[in-house]
Amino acid sequence: MEGYDLEAIKEKVIHHLKHVYDPEIPVNIYDLGLIYKIDFEVRGHYLFCFVTMTLTSPGCPVADALLSEVKYVSLAVDEVDEASVELTFEPPWDQTMVSQEGHDILVASGMVIPSY
Repeated sequence: MEGYDLEAIKEKVIHHLKHVYDPEIPVNIYDLGLIYKIDFEVRGHYLFCFVTMTLTSPGCPVADALLSEVKYVSLAVDEVDEASVELTFEPPWDQTMVSQEGHDILVASGMVIPSY
């Protein structure tokens, strides 16, 4: 997409997403593996950001707040003019989606038993 360094913008979005936490888990939603996809589309002179994400469980009591916060932090990236967040449960989230950094935090917090 002409005029935009989408990889650099994606990295900025990821940086912002790493400041969003599920209040019950000490790992940000990106390292937790809840962000499935970040896409962009240019319409005229506007850059749209589309985030596809999931939750640790369909009955998550803070779902609305997390979705709103993801949209808010995506819009905090200067280049992004509009953002939307799509919630999906396909594939269902499981602990194998947690990054190594996230896993290390879960082990240190006692939420996960280390594997040897």
